[in-house]
Amino acid sequence: MNAPAYPPLDTLAVSDTSSQAPQLKLGELRFAQLDQALDPAERDALIQNLLEVLPYDAVITKEESLRPYECDGLTGYRHLPSVVVLPYTDEQVGHVLAICHARNIPVVARGAGTGLSGGATPHRGGVVLSTARLNRILSIDPVARTARVQPGVRNLAISEAVAPHSLYYAPDPSSQIACTIGGNVAENSGGVHCLKYGLTVHNVLRVRGFTIQGEPVEFGSEAFDSPGYDLLALVIGSEGMLAVTTEVTVRLTPKPQLAQVIMASFDDVEKAGQAVADLIGAGIIPAGLEMMDKGMTAAVEEFVHAGYDLSAQAILLCESDGTPAEVEEEIGRMKAVLSQSGATDLRVSESEAERLRFWSGRKNAFPASGRVSPDYYCIDGTIPRRRLGQMLSRIAELEKKYGLRCLNVFHAGDGNLHPLILFDAAKPGEFETTEKFGAEILEICVEYGGTITGEHGVGIEKIDTMCVQFSVAERLSFFAVKQAFDAKGLLNPGKAIPTLSRCAEYGRMHVHRGELRFPQLERF
Repeated sequence: MNAPAYPPLDTLAVSDTSSQAPQLKLGELRFAQLDQALDPAERDALIQNLLEVLPYDAVITKEESLRPYECDGLTGYRHLPSVVVLPYTDEQVGHVLAICHARNIPVVARGAGTGLSGGATPHRGGVVLSTARLNRILSIDPVARTARVQPGVRNLAISEAVAPHSLYYAPDPSSQIACTIGGNVAENSGGVHCLKYGLTVHNVLRVRGFTIQGEPVEFGSEAFDSPGYDLLALVIGSEGMLAVTTEVTVRLTPKPQLAQVIMASFDDVEKAGQAVADLIGAGIIPAGLEMMDKGMTAAVEEFVHAGYDLSAQAILLCESDGTPAEVEEEIGRMKAVLSQSGATDLRVSESEAERLRFWSGRKNAFPASGRVSPDYYCIDGTIPRRRLGQMLSRIAELEKKYGLRCLNVFHAGDGNLHPLILFDAAKPGEFETTEKFGAEILEICVEYGGTITGEHGVGIEKIDTMCVQFSVAERLSFFAVKQAFDAKGLLNPGKAIPTLSRCAEYGRMHVHRGELRFPQLERF
C-alpha cells in the first residue's frame, strides 16, 4: 500500500479560488471515512510487526473484540478498525507509530471514546491506538501546583488525587467522571466552570508525545513561557491530527473557601438570554453560568431531583466562589442584575449539598435526555451571548419544521450551545432528518456571528461546515499545518479539515454521505 503524500499546496484549491464558487449550505457536504479494509495478507503482516513490539494482550484482532472501538459518542458513524492496540508504555506508542508510518497505515488515537463529533471514529484500513493503559498520575507538585499525568487518566481522578492538598483541576466537562485528559487535550475540552477558569488550553503547561514517524516531541514547558512559537496552543484542540499524546503537565487550582450558586427563573427565554449578557456587561465573571430551557429542566428534574423550577421557561445557574466576603458581595451583585433583567424567582444554595444538587442536574443533562428518548444528537456551536434568546426561539421554529423535539442546555457565559435533538434511529430516515436539523442550527450560529463548534471539535460531524465558515486561504493554512506534522496524512485522516480542492466542486451537486474522499488518500 503506497499512500501518496499531500499534493503541493499551490495546487490544492484551484477549483475553489474563483469568486464564482457556489454558496455552500451546511449539510450539503457530508464526509464519511474511507472504508476500504486492508488486504488480508497486509493485515497479517501488520499484526506480526505489532506483535514484535507489543505483548500479545495489547493487540486486538478479533471482530467481536474490535466492536467496542467502532465509534465514539457520535454513534451515527461506525467503522470497524483493522486492529486495536493498547500499549503499556510511551516507548511502545512510539514503536507502533513508526511501524504504521513505514507501512502507510492510518492511525486513530482514542481515549475514553466520550467525544461527540466522531473524532475517534476509526478507519477501516487502519489502527486504533488506545491510551487506556497509560493511566498513571506520574507526580504531583503541590507547591508549584502542577501534576504530570498520562493521557488515560480520567479528568475527575486528577482532582480526587490532589484534593488532600486543597487543589483541583479546573476544566470539568460533564463527562469528567469518564473522559480522559488525553481526549481533553485533543478536543480542548471545557466545562461548566470554564468561563472563569478557562478551557484545557488555559490549564495545561506541557504536552509530550510522538509524531506519526514515532519520534518524541514536546510542546510547552513548566516555565512561565517557552522559546519559539506557541505550539502548545496549536496541539491542544488539534483532534489527534498532529501527534499522539503520552504525558500532560496540568496546572492545578486552589479550592475556593466557599461557593454558592443562584438558580434564577425566567418566564421568557429571551429575557434569560439577555440576563447573561447583562451579567457580563456589569463586569461580573461568575465561576459558572449555565442555562437550560423548560424541556431540559423537566427531563433533568425527573432524573436527579435537583430542585429546579419546572414552571420557568428557562433557568440560569450562576455560581460565585472565593472567600466568604467575596462570595457574599458577588452574589448580591448578581441578584441585583438578574432581578433587573426580569428574573421571576431567585434561589441561592444554602449548603454545599444543595449547591452540588443544583449542579448535578446540569451535569446530568445528557443522561436525562437519554431517558426520555431512544436516541439524541448533541449539537455544539457558539454564538454571541446576546443572541442566546433569539437562538432558542429559532430552535423552537426548527422543531416544528422537522417534527422533532430539542432540549437545550448552554454554557451560557461563553455562548456555547448544546441543543440535544431527540430522535429514534430505528425509524427509517429519522437520523438523516436529525442531521439536517443540526446542520441548520449550525448555519444559524454562523449567521449570528458565531462558530460551528465550541468544545466538541469538528471530527466527522462538522467537516462540511468548515467549507462554509472558513475561506480558501484559511483552509490552506490548516492544511499546511497538518502537512508539516504529517505529510502522508496518516494521523486521524479525514477529520476536521475538508477537502480543499473539491469543496466548490461537490457544492455543485447532491452528494450522498460516503461519496466524498480525501484526494490524497483515495488509494487506501
